[in-house]
Amino acid sequence: MSGSHRLLLCASAWLLLGASLVLQAAEFDIEEARTYLEGGTYRLDADIDLALSEQALEALDNGVPLTIEVRLRIRRDGAWVWEESLQADQWRYRIRYKPLSERYSIDRVSGGEIDSFVSRESALRALGTMRGLRLVDADRLATDEDYAVHLRVALDIDELPLPLRPIAYLRPAWKLESKWTQWPLRR
Repeated sequence: MSGSHRLLLCASAWLLLGASLVLQAAEFDIEEARTYLEGGTYRLDADIDLALSEQALEALDNGVPLTIEVRLRIRRDGAWVWEESLQADQWRYRIRYKPLSERYSIDRVSGGEIDSFVSRESALRALGTMRGLRLVDADRLATDEDYAVHLRVALDIDELPLPLRPIAYLRPAWKLESKWTQWPLRR
């Protein structure tokens, strides 16, 4: 193999490695989650890495609001697929860039601004830091059963502006979601 062929092969390998790292970087990941009992109610603390793709970051920086959906289920440990969840919740948050103030804001879709941030990174970090979310009242849990908490986070493509939706449905860079993460509900 000649030197130019080896150089071309090495360059191709580096490009493929770089492309795979970019693809791996754009995903949501539930890094840590814990539940605790406070005043007769179970609560959730979670740390989520919201790594947006370059396309999503560009859209956000150009004023396109992004809606992040957090889904949670509490199920009996070992429940069959068809068994109903004890509790099923979803929280929806919108992050947007406001060019006039040059700030990023996060608000609950159901109403109410949560906070405003100077940088995109601090806004995404704050959005991924969930503290004290109400889960279920302790008296709803059977004392002889164990329960598992399931959590998933995703970008809601249906909330994007209409002209952007077809592109988002077809391009993998817009399919940002975590896997369902499960852990025991600590009593």
